Amino acid sequence: MKAKALLVIVAAMFAASPVMAQNKSAEKPKETQPDKKDSHKDHDHKKDKEAKKDDKAAKAKVGEKAPDFTATDSQGNTVKLSELTAQGKIVVLQWFNPDCPYVVKHYQKGQPNTFNDMATKYAGKDVVILAVSSNAPGTQGSGVERVNKARKDWNITYPVVMDEAGTIGKSFDAKNTPAMAVINKDGTLAYFGAIDDDRGPDKPGATNYVTKAVDELLAGKPVTTSETKAYGCSVKYKG
Repeated sequence: MKAKALLVIVAAMFAASPVMAQNKSAEKPKETQPDKKDSHKDHDHKKDKEAKKDDKAAKAKVGEKAPDFTATDSQGNTVKLSELTAQGKIVVLQWFNPDCPYVVKHYQKGQPNTFNDMATKYAGKDVVILAVSSNAPGTQGSGVERVNKARKDWNITYPVVMDEAGTIGKSFDAKNTPAMAVINKDGTLAYFGAIDDDRGPDKPGATNYVTKAVDELLAGKPVTTSETKAYGCSVKYKG
């Protein structure tokens, strides 16, 4: 009986020994920690997916509300799209690059002066024309100085909105100069695409999709051709 009690005491002492506790701790499996590099990769991948999703969702669609914007034109004036439509204005946007030949041809002497003629046609009506310069600084046709020189040389009377960060252009998914957008007075995008169906300087009788859309909206009619493929130079976005 004494021997049995002695064995119990010895076993208890052995279990409480620091060495034994250390051995038990050593036997405990280590918790695996995620690799920091993999964790960063997963986080970056998730951010990229979310950014792409947001970017896709932000694109303007014909028949839906046009993306609002507030920007400064080349003369230093503030322009806000929603304020113009709230005033009952139809807004025409023209992506602008004064050094793009597809833009130049619409301002050349001896050629149809498409954009200035359009400004004259709608003067005094509820139509606002805005050019948009989305080319990044240092790229072809960019910068306030170049834009204002073109305004002077070509007698442009309407504002050129400066969008050097490309925010407005990307929100409308504008890829070319001169891509065009027509926003109805209710704020919806009524037309997006090319200025006309004429890609060459010698083709008479081109259909001007923009003036056709604006005339229909002014008459309270639906736009018959609401979307076409824009042509011209690529917009030189930042990055």
